[in-house]
Amino acid sequence: MFKTELHCHSKSVSECASVSNEEIIEKFTSAGYTTLVLSNHFNKGTQRFHKCEDSYDDFVTAYLKGYNDLKRDAEGKLTVLLGMELRFTENINDYLVFGITEEFLRNNAPLYDMNPESFSKLARENGLLFIQAHPFRNSMTVVRPDFLDGVEVFNGHMGHDSRNEIAEAWADKFGLIKTSGTDFHYNHVPANAGILTENEILDMQSLVQTLKSGNYTLIKGE
Repeated sequence: MFKTELHCHSKSVSECASVSNEEIIEKFTSAGYTTLVLSNHFNKGTQRFHKCEDSYDDFVTAYLKGYNDLKRDAEGKLTVLLGMELRFTENINDYLVFGITEEFLRNNAPLYDMNPESFSKLARENGLLFIQAHPFRNSMTVVRPDFLDGVEVFNGHMGHDSRNEIAEAWADKFGLIKTSGTDFHYNHVPANAGILTENEILDMQSLVQTLKSGNYTLIKGE
């Protein structure tokens, strides 16, 4: 079985993270992971480069540099895939997005000025998965489930009060894809979330197909 982490931040882009590329690689390879989705913050407030907001293209370039640097550093050790934790300007909800590419980011500007309804339509037109991150924590605004493809039913961040059990019940009620992630920001956090698959996840297309198929096992803090 192969282990994939779906929710990881690096300090090169996410302002609230403190882990270096070297620490991420060591943490997850030591724990037996073969694939990691780097889902740094993509918004005006917690991305380290939000001062570039007058130029969306510069914003995207800075965002992608974090991914490209980690992918380079992890070559031969860990497969790194490009993800995103997207926040719209309307509230503090966060969403994991799987399937993005540089072309998508540059051709659809600016994503953070959209909303769940408009982004959901765009995501489905482009074959992306739109997942509610760390749901049901304090101050979260409930989103219509038909706008979402899935819900993060296990979030390993110890300070988020994500109420994982409510998230799982919500996913069951509305038939949503279930995901799990460490929400890795700090090196003291255990690498104990993600998914287990029979086949190694080597690219984002395979990950999206796997999540849609349900052919995986959630890692939930074991």
